[in-house]
Amino acid sequence: MPATAEEALAAARARFEVRDPEGNPAPLYVVEFDIGFLVHAVMPPPPPGTQAPLGGSHMVISKSDGAVTYVPNFPPDSAIELYRSLRRPHG
Repeated sequence: MPATAEEALAAARARFEVRDPEGNPAPLYVVEFDIGFLVHAVMPPPPPGTQAPLGGSHMVISKSDGAVTYVPNFPPDSAIELYRSLRRPHG
């Protein structure tokens, strides 16, 4: 289980590789929050007159048990809220 953003990044690199449009590994960034670490790639802006490709995902690593969950490629705050809702007990 990662305890720091650096540990989460190291764990994510082994499982989460995103390529930029040229085929190079995209840089990964970590956002720490109360129950986990959101790991996401930041892609360069698309060339003028083109659209960014759709799809993709973020990885979330749980602080409590190290479990990995993939969430849609939403803005970080929205992805974190979605993850919280998935982890919230139902009923």
